[in-house]
Amino acid sequence: MGLDANKQQTWFTEYQTDSLSLGLRVETILASDTTPFQKLLVAETETFGRLLALDGAVQTTARDEFVYHEMITHVPLFMLDAPKKVAVIGGGDGGAIREILKHPSVEEAHLVEIDAEVVEASRRFFPEISCALDDPRTSIHYTDGIRWVKEARNFDLIIVDSTDPVGPAEGLFQPQFYQTIADALTDDGLMVAQSESPFLHQPLIRHMREGLETAFPHIKLYLAAIPTYPSGLWSFLMASRKSPAPSPRHLTLNLETRYWTPQLQTAAFVLPRFVEELMA
Repeated sequence: MGLDANKQQTWFTEYQTDSLSLGLRVETILASDTTPFQKLLVAETETFGRLLALDGAVQTTARDEFVYHEMITHVPLFMLDAPKKVAVIGGGDGGAIREILKHPSVEEAHLVEIDAEVVEASRRFFPEISCALDDPRTSIHYTDGIRWVKEARNFDLIIVDSTDPVGPAEGLFQPQFYQTIADALTDDGLMVAQSESPFLHQPLIRHMREGLETAFPHIKLYLAAIPTYPSGLWSFLMASRKSPAPSPRHLTLNLETRYWTPQLQTAAFVLPRFVEELMA
């Protein structure tokens, strides 16, 4: 966070790599705290509305949050005919839970978030994102996701909605964790993890792919455009025991979405050549 002394303007700056940053002009700082796990900031920005940042990295903004939350949830959910039991590791803003519960077959949605203050800030400042956290189908577990998954069983989908692979999230990118997720899924189950930018984080994507291959025979990558995330092009890795295919219900269930469409269900997996080569 910096202050322009000439214009007396406050800017939020995320240093996305050693040579790249994102700057957003701030109207108001709404919260700035240090939790037991990380630094938390909520600010009102001119371009993207309210912003939630953890350790200086953008987690979500009011203007573009729907892209990430719809694509990390609906794409894997529509690979299943009748998902009933879903878990989100991380994702304390509640956006993934909101999208998951749009699927009428879902009976249980578990949010596993290590930092309760992230959830509290989201309830206070992002009610449109956290609105499903009080749904009776939602259970919130304030604990370490790695430990929680070791005891989990018979899930149809587990989503790793983590921060960047540093600090409290570092263990969520390791092969051992992927194996515990595989053990927690049904035979037809899926997992999805956000896998950062194919422009800026190619070594991480390779590391994640290789780790997932130790636990799952089928790995697929898909893409979405998220303006406030590094490079604006974001990726997700999907892993399963069985080769995934869209359920027919993706053409018939009329969801209220702003980014996901039935056509994107398959188009998101059509990759530019440089990303194909990254996954080869």
